[in-house]
Amino acid sequence: MMLSSQSDAQMSQYASIGSLQRQQNRPTPSTNPLIQKNRKPTCENDIENYAHANLNRHKTGLFGKKLSVANMLSWSKESIKKPMIAANDKKVKKEAIEVFKLIQMYMCDRKLKGGMTQLGIALDLAKRGWSCPNLRDELYIQLCKQTTDNRRAESLERGWELMAVMLVFFPPSVHFHDYLEGYIYRNMEPSFNHPEVPVNHYATHCFKKLEKASTMGAKRGQKKPAMEEVQAAVHCIFHPSMFGNSLDEIMALQQDRFPGRNLPWVQVALSEEVLRLNGCRTEGIFRVPGDIDEVNGLKLHVDRWQLPASLSDPHVPASLLKLWYRELYEPLIPHVFYDDCIRNCSDADAAVRIVSSLPDINRLVLCYLIRFLQVFAKSENVAITKMDTNNLAMVMAPNCLRCQSEDPRVILDNTTKQMGFVRTLIHSLDTSYLEVIL
Repeated sequence: MMLSSQSDAQMSQYASIGSLQRQQNRPTPSTNPLIQKNRKPTCENDIENYAHANLNRHKTGLFGKKLSVANMLSWSKESIKKPMIAANDKKVKKEAIEVFKLIQMYMCDRKLKGGMTQLGIALDLAKRGWSCPNLRDELYIQLCKQTTDNRRAESLERGWELMAVMLVFFPPSVHFHDYLEGYIYRNMEPSFNHPEVPVNHYATHCFKKLEKASTMGAKRGQKKPAMEEVQAAVHCIFHPSMFGNSLDEIMALQQDRFPGRNLPWVQVALSEEVLRLNGCRTEGIFRVPGDIDEVNGLKLHVDRWQLPASLSDPHVPASLLKLWYRELYEPLIPHVFYDDCIRNCSDADAAVRIVSSLPDINRLVLCYLIRFLQVFAKSENVAITKMDTNNLAMVMAPNCLRCQSEDPRVILDNTTKQMGFVRTLIHSLDTSYLEVIL
């Protein structure tokens, strides 16, 4: 069963990187959805503290006077002669100097060489960082430097834009993570805004991307970052993606396109695509991963409201559907309900009551998912897919419930209970009212 919305006009082409596009899509200075709800990084994680312990001390002038840490962490029109971070890796030492020049070119602080473009430079940097993990912290601290005390509006904006793009492809190391988080968080304050640049908007976007990158890791798959992915990363700074945002934000994204739709288009479209490709009669559906590069490609299409006609493997939309649930900024079953779900994982009546008490959009999306899984749980389908209720619950529970404990014993114990809660819903939740939608 295909969605009528699939025949809608395709999303317009990505806007080019330019000041006009940015001006048209800027939020008001007060827009800052995360700064109140997220924990404030401690002062021990200030990037200056990291610098004192880890930076190469650079010199300047005829007599080689050492630069202060404050100067080293501030914007400069000059190139660097050695890496910012002390390193033994010869490849990093060489590339760090090249990376800084590329960053300056992207930020319009250095002239482009013949044939170069800003997008091409961003792609080059993304490939370097993705391919060489030891280069990532160096790249990020260079971006922190060039976005600190930078009075040139265009340069400052492009610096934050580039940081947002890099965070789509790879996180910093565990060692540098908290310092980068602290730097980004500090810039989420409206007081850090430049008169012509909404720094707090860029920082808020980067904060979310850092959270996601740190949880999910670097871009997966064998294929290096592609130009299409770089364009999408730039585009989503002011045009949020359907992945990695809250349900409310996703519904707001589709309001103009689908004003009467009560469920996220992406959820329904991918679910129907799995069914269209006979996923309910495919062995290992939801357990066997789709080709990761095909999944990444489909994700780009979906963010343009497209489903390519060339899809043939149901594992690909099935994998992307799981990813969509898993990447929701807030879990499908909000944290406030988590303990009740764990306590009542085998109590059908209590589980149904919990579902009834969820926020409206969460309840509807969860019920649609359970109804979808109930199709796969039918005995005639299980005989072929080998995915019974236990297996379906095992692969889907982590996409609905997120344990916040860091204790391995609690995580292990709750994993079984999370599965039990989803299994109970598949068996007991009445979703017949959704048949018209599904």
